[in-house]
Amino acid sequence: MDIKKLTIKEAHELLTKKKMTVMDLVDAVLKEANSANKNLHAYLEIFDDTRAQAEIAQKMIDSGKATLLTGIPLAIKDNILIKGKIASSASKILENYRASYDATVIKKLRNAGAIFIGRANMDEFAMGGSTENSAFGVTKNPHDQTRVPGGSSGGSAVAVAAGMALGALGSDTGGSIRQPASFCGVVGIKPTYGTVSRSGVMAMASSLDQIGSFGKTVEDAEMIFDVIRGYDPMDSTSCPDVMTKIKTKKPKVIGVPVNFVRAKGVDPRVLKNFEASLEKMKKAGYEIREISLPSLDYALSVYYILVPAEVSSNMARFDGMRYGYHANGTNLLEDYGLSRGEGFGREVRRRILLGTYVLSSGYYDAYYGRACALREVLRNDLDKAFKEIDILATPTAPTPAYKIGEKISDPLAMYLADIFTVPVNIAGVPGISIPSGFAEEKGVKLPLGIQFIAPHFSEDTLFKAGKDFEKVRGF
Repeated sequence: MDIKKLTIKEAHELLTKKKMTVMDLVDAVLKEANSANKNLHAYLEIFDDTRAQAEIAQKMIDSGKATLLTGIPLAIKDNILIKGKIASSASKILENYRASYDATVIKKLRNAGAIFIGRANMDEFAMGGSTENSAFGVTKNPHDQTRVPGGSSGGSAVAVAAGMALGALGSDTGGSIRQPASFCGVVGIKPTYGTVSRSGVMAMASSLDQIGSFGKTVEDAEMIFDVIRGYDPMDSTSCPDVMTKIKTKKPKVIGVPVNFVRAKGVDPRVLKNFEASLEKMKKAGYEIREISLPSLDYALSVYYILVPAEVSSNMARFDGMRYGYHANGTNLLEDYGLSRGEGFGREVRRRILLGTYVLSSGYYDAYYGRACALREVLRNDLDKAFKEIDILATPTAPTPAYKIGEKISDPLAMYLADIFTVPVNIAGVPGISIPSGFAEEKGVKLPLGIQFIAPHFSEDTLFKAGKDFEKVRGF
């Protein structure tokens, strides 16, 4: 059994046909995780109760009550609450915080018999695109340990890519599932906003955050998504099931916003791979149609106004008074300042300051108000485009994985790495990243990804197109 290549579907068949026990599978994953984590630092913690979880899953299988995820080892991003476990969001301010309840997605996975291997490293409070902003150390790309795995869900992507889990949960605010999926050579889906509950997930930017899944294949990511999706009365942004269960047809027309895709700063190797991928989709029977979406050019600017604004509001709860890190000052105001100054990392402090600025009375209309208006323009433009096409295609990221430390001192350069992914979150539509090839650099093959985007609640369309692409991509 090659644990690095084993898919969820294959593992499920082995378990249900009694060719392998849950304990065998968990032990194999733990062996890989304990060995590889020393160098890759994908996990902040590998749980010590995995064998107890395995026993429960085995009983489900033996009694004929197994689901597709029963006994399947998963990595869980550190901003998702698991009762009794530390949930730090990779921040010093929550270093010793233990969750008092399960997030809704954890309840659903637990009921399905999934195994939680550990909590995956991430950028602090999901702020970053490289997993270099964790308070507890950098996660490394398994294809080249001198490079970043992407972020903010870098630990989750690495765990799947390196065989340290068969699947994983991440959160995606502007590409935080899809970009690391591209950098690490796995599949990652960001669902339609509201299709997966955010109850029990630490908020970064509430109107954009969405929980999604990682897998080695499109089918694996779909299996996890099917378990965690659904209406939740504990989440005020959760969409009723009657809205989400729409009929979708097999996609035939792929739209390509050519001017946007060929923007300045896109690596020529990425463009070459993207064009080759489109040619393969043509051979699979798809029509490729060039389209114009000028509003996409403003997406990044809109995103980096909306996100800091919501961050400044959401981070206000971490004041050192009720829970989390506390530093003593000479008075209450100094307690607040020291606790937040020492507890938050540089990127979190940067976004709080930016958000406070754009929400201030003198600049609210000039920045935040205009960003909200442009958000609606982008959303409407995409709705119009989807009347003519079935899915939209772009590269997932403008470059392959870059070197650790290369962009950490230049936040603007790092923000530009989100150019292709942020429109999906702004509009609330679903997007998926699928491995599409490699860019070779100094003898190392660095993964690349293609991104498919569909209308609201059309995840099935993405899965159909993704599976078709996997059949023709040729590796």
